[in-house]
Amino acid sequence: MRSILAKRKEGMTFAGIPSYCTANDLVIEACLKQAKRFDDYILLEATANQVNQFGGYTGMKPADYRDFVYRIADKVGFPKDKIILGGDHLGPLTWVDEPEKDAMEKAVELVKLFVSAGYKKIHLDTSMRVGDDPTDKPLSDETIARRGAVLYEACEEAYQELLKENPDEQRPAFIIGSEVPIPGGAQEVEDSLAVTKPEAVAKTLKTYEEQFEKRGIKDAFGNIIGIVVQPGVEFGDADFFRYDRAEARELTRAVKKYDNIVLEGHSTDYQPAEALKEMVEDGIAILKVGPALTFALREGLFALSMMEKILVPEDRQARFIEVMEETMMKNPKDWQKHYHGTEEEKALKRKYSFSDRCRYYFAQPEMQKAINRLFENMSGVQIPLSMLHQYMPYQYIKVRDGVLSMDPRELAEDFVVHVTEDYNYATKLNYSIADIHIK
Repeated sequence: MRSILAKRKEGMTFAGIPSYCTANDLVIEACLKQAKRFDDYILLEATANQVNQFGGYTGMKPADYRDFVYRIADKVGFPKDKIILGGDHLGPLTWVDEPEKDAMEKAVELVKLFVSAGYKKIHLDTSMRVGDDPTDKPLSDETIARRGAVLYEACEEAYQELLKENPDEQRPAFIIGSEVPIPGGAQEVEDSLAVTKPEAVAKTLKTYEEQFEKRGIKDAFGNIIGIVVQPGVEFGDADFFRYDRAEARELTRAVKKYDNIVLEGHSTDYQPAEALKEMVEDGIAILKVGPALTFALREGLFALSMMEKILVPEDRQARFIEVMEETMMKNPKDWQKHYHGTEEEKALKRKYSFSDRCRYYFAQPEMQKAINRLFENMSGVQIPLSMLHQYMPYQYIKVRDGVLSMDPRELAEDFVVHVTEDYNYATKLNYSIADIHIK
């Protein structure tokens, strides 16, 4: 992570890194395979909602997620020393209904577990109100920074324990700040989107530095390498805000005076490749993406399902599309507060919303069973190239040109690769993605 700062100081404005925030095995497998092609480092992150000391919605603790990623890496032959693990929105996010004392105690335990498990990019996020915070005014910068400093000290304590076992253990790099809205995309896109003001960045950094000094750890402030901002990108159910570098110019110019800080952009999902490249050139060097990855995987699985309905007898079909709908309807807690409208509109959003709430259900046993059966069924039939052209036009080109097999798992994963290509284009010098677009 720190090498990105060093490169940018030397004028390498292309230096940046995508942050793949996902707990989906097929998505992680696709991302690792793609990174392996370039013998490249990869940054994989888990949020406090996905992974925490109580299991999160994935059922995994930080060490479990690490081992989960490492097993996939072993499977595809990707070197584990090139995997950077990150923890996103680490703080009291999951316990906002509890009073500060209880919420922060849990947050302290959370960050310690992430650092102890070897995560090297830690996003300290204390921007949310907890149960006993006043609701009639915004949370003050001082309160946010004070709580962030407490979490930093907890991380440092866990890191010192790691040093006892390995004197060469690398210190984690820290990100502070938060974007609006909360993680995972907006429920709806408004007519305009406020870009973070340079004054807000300056105030956040200054307040954190003051809180570190109050706690006698001023020198540790140098371990903060980035700050999360809103550069004017966001997505809702069916819309997204494209990055406008002119709108963000005041922010991106101002941050250049901070030699040791880069900007981190969240909700970069669905941005065109050129927009992502502009973001990196403008100093938004860490590009967080999550829902777009599982959205792409869902597209691939839907395409396989459409072909299955034609090629496989009905009584043997996996019914993946139907199983997904049944699973989401049986347990609606992960989508019902986010999808609004008529029953028909909500049904459409469950399948096709950019916010991709169906990703919360992929690990369910019935979903896993349907996916595995879909792969098995489609491995047992021959997909005509002409049909592949209809349902998977980008993948058709790769199959036609001999760079992608007809294995159904690889076909589905290639939808994810199509997304990662845009991020490679944005963060690598002279990277071309022209070969994967239909001409």
